[in-house]
Amino acid sequence: MTLRRCWKLSRVVPRLLWNPAVFPAASVPEQRHSLSAFANTPSCYKTTGLLLRSWSSGAPSIEVSYDRLKQLLAGRKSVVIDVREPWELREYGFIPGSVNVPLGQVSAALQLGPEEFREKYGAELPQQTDNIVFSCLAGIRSKTALETAVSLGYKDVQHYPGGWQGWVENEKNN
Repeated sequence: MTLRRCWKLSRVVPRLLWNPAVFPAASVPEQRHSLSAFANTPSCYKTTGLLLRSWSSGAPSIEVSYDRLKQLLAGRKSVVIDVREPWELREYGFIPGSVNVPLGQVSAALQLGPEEFREKYGAELPQQTDNIVFSCLAGIRSKTALETAVSLGYKDVQHYPGGWQGWVENEKNN
């Protein structure tokens, strides 16, 4: 009985995995996934070659390196949101081109209308399909902001784990 059920699903699962409408990340080769999502799945589901190949490489990359962040800022291909408090930016500095939205305001800010967001934060409201990179002092608050944005339906979100401290250190070395 179990073998029959697995045999039937072995024809359906690969089609579902490679259909971007069902699972968008499956069609993007540079994103990697782990089998942890399938921990309680019968072993026959995990043994199809396609499933093993597409789920065995680790978690999706949500972190941006210093070099990649510089590229994104130079090409204006991303919205960088610094989630520190305004006094921290005044006292320590900020990444040029970033928008300041304190962590406690991220959820409400991403739900504002475009005009309200522009008035309050001096920048354009990121669309749910825009690439957003969150930054903070050392990469902890930015990860929380990333999780908030994902819960609100934002698709292409990342964070810079080095934060302002990593930025300053890399700027000194370059």
